[in-house]
Amino acid sequence: MGLRAEFRPCIDLHDGKVKQIVGGTLDAGETSLRTNFVSQHEPEYFARMYAADKLYGGHVIRLGSGNTDAALQALTAWRGGLQLGGGINDENAAQFIEAGAAKVIVTCFVFSDGIFKEEKVRSLVRAVGADKLVLDLSCRKSADGKYYVVTDRWQKFTSLEVNGTTFDMLAKYCSEFLVHAVDVEGHQAGIDEELLDILAADSPLPCVYAGGIRAFSDIEKIETAGRGQVHYTIGSALDIFGGQLPYRQVVEYAAGK
Repeated sequence: MGLRAEFRPCIDLHDGKVKQIVGGTLDAGETSLRTNFVSQHEPEYFARMYAADKLYGGHVIRLGSGNTDAALQALTAWRGGLQLGGGINDENAAQFIEAGAAKVIVTCFVFSDGIFKEEKVRSLVRAVGADKLVLDLSCRKSADGKYYVVTDRWQKFTSLEVNGTTFDMLAKYCSEFLVHAVDVEGHQAGIDEELLDILAADSPLPCVYAGGIRAFSDIEKIETAGRGQVHYTIGSALDIFGGQLPYRQVVEYAAGK
């Protein structure tokens, strides 16, 4: 099979709770919000579990306001083991690194009116260094059949196409790309193989793919197409988040057991 992809776990936070939300429904007014799962466990419960399983590079994502305390709880529970995204900018990035985040994940700050702002990502690099930055290029397919980065809770299309040119332009500013396939995120209906092929063929840096994983056959597709360069995260499909895919089996599979 070649190089084995890494399983990156997640802790998605909404209103201070660990939740799984269907991608693309978390709009500004939250009138169409669709929630798959709300955990009874605190964020630190998941952080400690991931630490025990040595799953480095998992994502703690703040979905809106009111999640900072919950995020800090997770980061404190496993210092240096988790990445933090959601509301990151050049003023708070260093604070979260100091609080225990291994890296910070950034999207909206580097865009303004749907346009990539290079001076902003340069400011982030000055604040924490490219090695501590993950650029979130979560995207949706437009009417022209191409994938474009989306911001503002995945509702607003930017002018930045997800392709080799974009990857090459951004690679010097970060150490990794995170890409949610927003159109299939949270639906457990299978992965976006077309987007996966773009990541595998064009990214000069490691990528983490998210969206639609529902079975080990999906993971195997990522392994084969990504050749160890494309890693993956799973949310709603896992049994720890109310799904059918056994978390323990995923951990063992990723470890090659």
